[in-house]
Amino acid sequence: MASFGIKDIFDIVIVALMLYYLYRIMKESGTINIFYGVMAFIAVWVIASEILEMRLIGTILDKFMNIGLLILVILFQEQIKRFLVVLGSQRRWKFLTSLFHHKHYKPHEEERSKHIMPIVYACRNMSKTKTGALIVIQEHIPLDDYENTGDLIDAEINSRLIENIFFKNSPLHDGAMIIDDGRIKAAGCILPVSHDTDVPRDLGLRHRSALGISQATDALAIVVSEETGHISLAHKGRLETNISSTQLEQRLNELVVNT
Repeated sequence: MASFGIKDIFDIVIVALMLYYLYRIMKESGTINIFYGVMAFIAVWVIASEILEMRLIGTILDKFMNIGLLILVILFQEQIKRFLVVLGSQRRWKFLTSLFHHKHYKPHEEERSKHIMPIVYACRNMSKTKTGALIVIQEHIPLDDYENTGDLIDAEINSRLIENIFFKNSPLHDGAMIIDDGRIKAAGCILPVSHDTDVPRDLGLRHRSALGISQATDALAIVVSEETGHISLAHKGRLETNISSTQLEQRLNELVVNT
């Protein structure tokens, strides 16, 4: 019988850390149910084939494991894509990317904080007039592909400019505005739409788009409802509805400034 040594302990610790890190990433990307399902299947496979030595079930599960990865890719294309996007985000490889891409550094906390208030003021004013709006704030995952679907602006953040872009007669009011690094990068952008069935039916396309971009990336999305004037905030696949401008300011300071 083989001895159990330091190398085996080290091997177990590495696997445990990898699983924990994988769990955190999949939880953050909204694909945690896939993780639970895969781990449950592996547990059944190990118990049946290795511990209980059930040959028939073990053989069937062995065959299924050979094609299991392909089946997962087919069934969970969007979830796996979302997981890979989160895995490859600059936040997780910050040390390496900082060696080659200095331009990706975020502004200091003071600089980022001063960009919050124009957004909050604009949302407050648009809420009063029931002007529909969808504002996306980029975090670590680049939104270049979504910016290219709209009109590039590259202007400083200004509450009046934001309100004018979302004015009902403006040609860009139907799309999304993307903000990054203290500047309005683009407007009239097309975002992925969430198809979650638990989204309330009274919420429209703007809310589903906000939820969709928050599921596909780590961006924050602010929605001002054209019907009710209510402000909503989407982040990490969660949608906070009917929040006040004060609550919006607090949440943006928590999520954007202090990260």
